[in-house]
Amino acid sequence: MSQKDPCQKQACEIQKCLQVNNYMESKCETVLQEMRKCCARYPKGRSICCSGFEKEEREREKTHRPAHQKE
Repeated sequence: MSQKDPCQKQACEIQKCLQVNNYMESKCETVLQEMRKCCARYPKGRSICCSGFEKEEREREKTHRPAHQKE
C-alpha cells in the first residue's frame, strides 16, 4: 500500500480556496504559503503535490543568482 502524500491536505485546501475565490491566487496567499511550508519540510520528490512548487522554487533560484553563477 502506498503512503499518503504528506502535502495532500494543503493541496486540497488550495483547490477549495481557488474555487471559492474564482481562481484569484491573490485571495489564497495564506493557503499557498502553507503549501510551500509543507513542501519545504520534505525531500524533493516525496510529495507529488509539491511538484509545481518545487519547479517554482527552482525558477526563483535561477532568477536570484548573481549573473556569474547563472547557467
